[in-house]
Amino acid sequence: MSTPGTGSDIGPLLEVGGPEISDAGTSDALRVLHRVFGYDSFRGSQQEIIDHVVDGGDALVLMPTGGGKSLCYQIPALVRKGVGVVVSPLIALMQDQVDALRALGVRAGFLNSTQDMDERRLVEAEFLAGELDLLYLAPERLRVEATVRLLERGTISLFAIDEAHCVAQWGHDFRPDYLALSALHERWPDVPRIALTATATEATHGEIASRLKLQDARHFVASFDRPNIQYRIAPKNDPKKQLLQLLRAEHPGDAGIVYCLSRASVEKTAEFLVKNGVNALPYHAGLDSRTRAANQSRFLREDGLVMVATIAFGMGIDKPDVRFVAHLDLPKSVEGYYQETGRAGRDGLPSTAWLAYGLQDVVQQRKMIETSEGDDAHRRRLGEHVDAMLALCETVECRRVRLLAYFGQKSTACGNCDTCLTPAESWDGTVPAQKFLSTVVRLKRERNQKFGAGQITDILLGKKTAKVIQFDHDALSVFGIGTELREAEWRGVARQMLAQGLVAVEGEYGTLTLTDESAEVLGGRRPVVLRREPESALRPARAEKTARNRAAPVDLPAEAVPVFESLRAWRAASAKEQGVPAYVIFHDATLREIAVLSPSTLAELGTVNGVGENKLAKYGEQILETLGAA
Repeated sequence: MSTPGTGSDIGPLLEVGGPEISDAGTSDALRVLHRVFGYDSFRGSQQEIIDHVVDGGDALVLMPTGGGKSLCYQIPALVRKGVGVVVSPLIALMQDQVDALRALGVRAGFLNSTQDMDERRLVEAEFLAGELDLLYLAPERLRVEATVRLLERGTISLFAIDEAHCVAQWGHDFRPDYLALSALHERWPDVPRIALTATATEATHGEIASRLKLQDARHFVASFDRPNIQYRIAPKNDPKKQLLQLLRAEHPGDAGIVYCLSRASVEKTAEFLVKNGVNALPYHAGLDSRTRAANQSRFLREDGLVMVATIAFGMGIDKPDVRFVAHLDLPKSVEGYYQETGRAGRDGLPSTAWLAYGLQDVVQQRKMIETSEGDDAHRRRLGEHVDAMLALCETVECRRVRLLAYFGQKSTACGNCDTCLTPAESWDGTVPAQKFLSTVVRLKRERNQKFGAGQITDILLGKKTAKVIQFDHDALSVFGIGTELREAEWRGVARQMLAQGLVAVEGEYGTLTLTDESAEVLGGRRPVVLRREPESALRPARAEKTARNRAAPVDLPAEAVPVFESLRAWRAASAKEQGVPAYVIFHDATLREIAVLSPSTLAELGTVNGVGENKLAKYGEQILETLGAA
């Protein structure tokens, strides 16, 4: 049996061997999985999705980062006749994506604005000659009539629309060019389409289906749970130092991403980490394109590098061994938070999602919404996103339960997040809330003044600061009535009252004012339930305590650790020589399995997950030599 339209390196793989399965399409798909990608079986709903697309059906796939979405279109493209066209917004990563496929023996190419005319003509000629298995396009290329005419002259096996949430107009990664992708079905009605994303609420799911005209497609929704990620949210208490402590105690030498809201914060945080011995680089839109590209390339190709970035960085990053994602500012939405934290632990190994969150984050987000462009409905939508993020931060329930519930999925307590490991208590904060609101009232009535949470806290604690004395606030009747709580606890009260809408932020300086709900609290008609921070969260944690939940780096037997390190060193040298990211050669998970199995023949090595025929032929002897020398 020969399958038309597949690459010269792939076609022969479909002719012999593989499991005997009655359905021809499934048999072909399994053979490609085993011989090209080096795996013996599909995960979750992969096989059902692949069979559906191979048979010519449209699909909308919601699957978490690291769940194996790319195989859901790569394998059908190799089995079906023609070239699989992949629409992706990730221009800066297309070269690496293509390199990874070529390392497997797949004939892949891309067309985007980074290429010169000769490079584009070569890829176009390969496409027309049927010499490609997969062609990656940026969405804006499909607005160019010449590209459309090119595609009409070739044979297309499928359209894959990656990062499909980019079509959601009020989403966190909206790309206007994605709105035009609905036209694909009109021009090529017989070519199956598969749209994929790692994050979508029920509303976003519906918007993707509507805008891409996939209402009649089969929808596959996998669980969004990433059980290998430990979610932790800590009160801010000098966040850069908290971050450094996290890295030293739990992730020394690990690759990770640190997200900051502003460019200035990115620069300062990266500089701080470097001064303290952490190999870190900045990434934000204010850097010139060459610096951004160089920093991204280093992050992908070097082990143990920390990237400090704005949210402009990360989508589509296929680095499997990111061991932590840290946020030093509150994300604008749960979708954004989920997608960003999902860049950790793509290899399925234990990883950390850590967020430092404080009162000023709430103030800043509220101010940004108040001054944002768009109509009231848009601002209301932004407010709902922030409210959901605040609810995740302030919950006393399992973080994972709350996170998955946001995406419409039910779960039980995970036992692997901070609220499970160190449960927080809820407490009756009605009286402290009334004292806080009374201070806001008296400042307005008696002084015709408005202040932020810091000044209100000083008044409640009876602190005679220069500012308190300047404005004669020590003469207020509320001065010193809040000494039953510490300053950190009052900050928590203020933060949670803002989160619950019991006070509001106003004006350029973030002063506090009453809301409609404030009167209910002051009148005793509404109780206020607050989250009590665990005692350990109110003071800097000791490194030996924060390290208690850290898993062994690779959970390897002691005798396999030096073998694994030897394999990593070989991989790093090979990657540098070829100018590709290390994971293009092999993932850490594959090297770990090799280190444990310690194969002595090529046949034994070929049984390891992730070692397909092309990589076995290319790297097998080198690996056996490395094992022999280890």
